[in-house]
Parts: sequence; C-alpha cells; structure tokens
Amino acid sequence: MSQREAVEVQFKRLRPGAEVPRYQTDLAAGMDLHACPPEGRPVEIPPGEIRLIPLGFAMAIPPGFEGQVRPRSGLATKHAVTVPNAPGTVDADYRGEMMVALINLGRAAFTVEPGMRIAQLVIAPVSHAKVVEVESLSETGRGAGGFGSTGFGSTGIGRADR
Repeated sequence: MSQREAVEVQFKRLRPGAEVPRYQTDLAAGMDLHACPPEGRPVEIPPGEIRLIPLGFAMAIPPGFEGQVRPRSGLATKHAVTVPNAPGTVDADYRGEMMVALINLGRAAFTVEPGMRIAQLVIAPVSHAKVVEVESLSETGRGAGGFGSTGFGSTGIGRADR
C-alpha cells in the first residue's frame, strides 16, 4: 500500500450534531474526534476524574486494521486533559457508539462542549501473532534486563536490581 492509498473506514452518524472524523491537513496522521454528548449538553470533568465522552457515531474498520484513539496535544498542554488509556484501541469488529475516555489531570474543572475536538483517531495496520509455547527462549545480550536496563550505561542508575 502506498502512502497515498487510503483504507476505507465507514462511519454512521447515530444522532444529530455528530461529526464524522476528518483530517485537518493533507499530511495529518490522525483524524479529529468531536464530542457529541446526548441532548447536546456539555460534560464537566472535575479535577482527577475520568468521563466517557460520546462521539455520536459508529464505524466499521476493515479486518487487518485498528483505530488508535490518542490525545490532542493542545488539550493536554493547555488544560491537562488527556486520554488515560492512550492509545486506546478500537477493534475492527466493534460496531457500537464511539466514545473517548478523558481524564482531567489539572487543578480546575474542565468542560467538554458539544462539537469540541477532544482526541485523534489513527487507523493503523495490525498483525496477529502465532503463539508458540516453548521450554526455553533464545539468549540475547540484554537477557532479562528490564525497565531502564539499556539506557543508563554502566552506572546502574534506574535499575531495579541495584
């Protein structure tokens, strides 16, 4: 598939006011997702709380692809509002209403207005693994070195075993 070939993703509006996702520029990786709460009412997110924000549409992603729901950098940097499970995965067989979980990490309540751009949707290819259980694994230079084991040189700073 070339860079300009597009995979077809079908969208179905579920209520008035729902906006079909769209790219804001020709080279944007993600499509903007717009809030569409029922009855068009704003949704307040108190500090430290998570709210599911309905988008007012369902979609059909083709087999071999997934939707990745990612935060918008402006909301995160200006208001400390982000997606807690970023990136959230939308499987190709899901057909329910799309929603975005948002968390307010700020000190003040944040209000999500109808039509507000609240997240991004990236459509990405997915590979399925062939799961094989074995008695042993091949050796590597890293071995069982875990979190931070390759990035701190010989100082051992950040290693759990120090």
